[in-house]
Amino acid sequence: MCPVNLTIFDRRSYLIRCRVAVSRDELVEGKRSIQAVSISFFRFETGLSRLWAFAMMGLARLALGRIEKIGFWKLCGSGSGEGFTPLPNTGVYAILATWPDLETARMQTETAPVFRRYRQRALECWTVFLSPISARGEWSGKTPFRPDAVPGSGPVAALTRATVRPRAALKFWKRVPDISSVIGTDANVAFKIGIGEMPLLHQITFSVWPDAGSMADFARADGPHARAIRAVREGDWFREELYARFRVIADRGTWHGQHPLNRTG
Repeated sequence: MCPVNLTIFDRRSYLIRCRVAVSRDELVEGKRSIQAVSISFFRFETGLSRLWAFAMMGLARLALGRIEKIGFWKLCGSGSGEGFTPLPNTGVYAILATWPDLETARMQTETAPVFRRYRQRALECWTVFLSPISARGEWSGKTPFRPDAVPGSGPVAALTRATVRPRAALKFWKRVPDISSVIGTDANVAFKIGIGEMPLLHQITFSVWPDAGSMADFARADGPHARAIRAVREGDWFREELYARFRVIADRGTWHGQHPLNRTG
């Protein structure tokens, strides 16, 4: 069973483990609360629990859609290693969801029956809560993220999602290992993973950085990442794509026994 390791919140501020405080006032714009995004990662160890998680890629859809106040949501599997390969990893799954505010996101990811079932079966789980700073593109024909948050200081996250054209899949996946190795050797990256709704053709990359500057430095560097972006543009490899940046506002749980946000300083 996945232990619940809950970040403490008080009435005045949302406190996260890396000692970054995001006040309630910063998460409310006028009379409208700022959208919250949750990504819950689950790690399964035994064969039976992995089989259960695989089956839930289909079976959990009805339960997720019925959660009160949930907006856009996606069930995702992952690739082997850190996820940046076309070979599936049957031990790691994720649930991404949007919510009207952080309080709702925290409550529903903790108490909704489908999230509880995942935690009970998982060896370990980690949920990160985000507020969108910028977003462009579409995901399944929708624009799921509503950028409202002020960039501010502290940790940030990047998410890219693409539907790869079948004719370009081989070329795309040949580029991915080089990009993954560069991210992995970057001392600034606190967390990175590749997930997706469908092997080979649907790819999501998610990473957490200590600040916007370190993330921007990586994106601008002339290396495998920049060359892959140029190849995507020149070859028209993607049928659909989305790029989003977030402010990291809270987390719950651990990943491989560690608190990823502690690495952001």
